[in-house]
Amino acid sequence: MRRLLTSFVLVLLVPAAASALDPTLLARVDSGVADLEPSLIEARRWFHAHPELSNREAGTGAEIARRLRAMGYEPRTGVAGHGVVAVLEGARPGPVVAWRSDIDALPIDEAVDVPWRSLNPGVMHACGHDVHTTVGLGVAELLMRLRDEVSGTVVLLFQPAEEGAPPGEEGGATLVLAEGALDDPRPEAVFALHVMPTHEVGTVGWTLGGSMASADRFTVTVTGRMTHGSAPQDGIDAIWVGAQVVDALQGIVAREVDPRSPAVVSVGTFSAGNRFNIIAGSAELTGTVRTLDPAVRDQVESAIGRIVDGVCTAHRATCEVDYQRFTPVLVNDPELTRASVEVLRATLGPDAVLELPPIMAAEDFAEYARVIPGFHFRLGVGNAAAGWTSYVHTPTFRPDERAIAIGVRAAAALLLARLEAPSTGP
Repeated sequence: MRRLLTSFVLVLLVPAAASALDPTLLARVDSGVADLEPSLIEARRWFHAHPELSNREAGTGAEIARRLRAMGYEPRTGVAGHGVVAVLEGARPGPVVAWRSDIDALPIDEAVDVPWRSLNPGVMHACGHDVHTTVGLGVAELLMRLRDEVSGTVVLLFQPAEEGAPPGEEGGATLVLAEGALDDPRPEAVFALHVMPTHEVGTVGWTLGGSMASADRFTVTVTGRMTHGSAPQDGIDAIWVGAQVVDALQGIVAREVDPRSPAVVSVGTFSAGNRFNIIAGSAELTGTVRTLDPAVRDQVESAIGRIVDGVCTAHRATCEVDYQRFTPVLVNDPELTRASVEVLRATLGPDAVLELPPIMAAEDFAEYARVIPGFHFRLGVGNAAAGWTSYVHTPTFRPDERAIAIGVRAAAALLLARLEAPSTGP
């Protein structure tokens, strides 16, 4: 990490115009991050050891609020469930910007043997939201220390249920917006990051325009007719019909979508049958659709309905399709992205800032970016030499904790630079 900090000091020699920040202020950011780093690692380990699922983050939200109060904030709790909002008002007037951190975990049994491994069986911060939360807290403390240098207002949002609310519940970014949590004060720009183990610690990545995919869920219910396994001619085999549905759905991307337009159709579950010698009378399939183009999203949804109906009709079964649209395409605002990339290059060094292609994972930060100019970037947390390269949403995911300080430094620089930039309005 000392090598990374030294590199950071060297890039302060970049002319101030490149970063839109005074080099003296950047040096104070660097000094503050170095001072905070040990406590940030401790904080991350606490959150990692105490993961909570979407819409169940009561302890996480309470700990975030406790830490913010200790910094001098007056946090608002109960936001969209267990979320927290803190507002920093700078010493001088200026625009309003926001930083979003997500706080929920996943239903995964951790397989990483570290002293701070999950204490909640079957729950793990396998997507790195413990790192995101810690970066947000680091930014909050750093900016509080620099309050006399801040021109404007920073809204710090710690959002629950990014991974999706449980069935039948509301949550996540859509509920934050519906509750008006970002209305007073209303930011003119919103920022966030996501850990990425496929990129080495010390790097960050960005994408202009569509950065992450839309995410939808479909459920197909196949109804046939149950009969004895020895007499299939007397029934309608829902398992066999469901298998034909799974096979046919793969033809949408392979034969209907323009190959220049990325799309994914994946069936994730297939539930049917109640005994080895009974022909199943019903089956249920669930899956996801990912696209980077709203028109392709419409095309795939329509094709799923048509194909499922056709397959089921052909085999004398009946089918129902429940198609739910969840997260839209995450689109980075072009003007904000170009300005932010220059800030990142001046802060971290040009070689550490990578232009990346879009990925088909989804992020509900996209909801904010639909109504407020947004910039979302990826924080490298991989360490190939140590073997820490497992992808997110896996039981062996392990981020390199040196990335926390880099994330705080990048986030603080982006927020401070935007506050110093001429206001363009929301």
